[in-house]
Amino acid sequence: MAWTYATLTVGAKDSISKTITADVVESFADVSNDHNPLHLDEEFAKTTPFGKRIAHGMISAGLISAVHGTKIPGMGAVYMTQSLKFRRPVFLGDTLTAWAEVQEKNDAKKRVTMKNWVENQNGEVVVEGEGLLLFNV
Repeated sequence: MAWTYATLTVGAKDSISKTITADVVESFADVSNDHNPLHLDEEFAKTTPFGKRIAHGMISAGLISAVHGTKIPGMGAVYMTQSLKFRRPVFLGDTLTAWAEVQEKNDAKKRVTMKNWVENQNGEVVVEGEGLLLFNV
């Protein structure tokens, strides 16, 4: 559905999903310059409390951004703020689903407060937060 500010309602939500592969993690490392061996080196990662490689937390955050930019509110939405709480590690092979739900609308300023969360394939929340977006369409 293509949302306009007028058609957005409190409680409306949408999602986007992605499987996190080694290629995704390595590409993100190249784009972000975050080459922490926890994300890239299996032997190093075995020595950590996680026991294996984990994905960068900001990959999950990027999926929240993708929901906002492509699904809800969608085209014309501009990020103003985003809070994030990282709850669980994301491992290679996990399939993540990022959700965004309208919590509040500010008609005077055309701003939308969104509840955000990302779940793994087991329904466990790996990231949660709240975003404030300006809707200028």
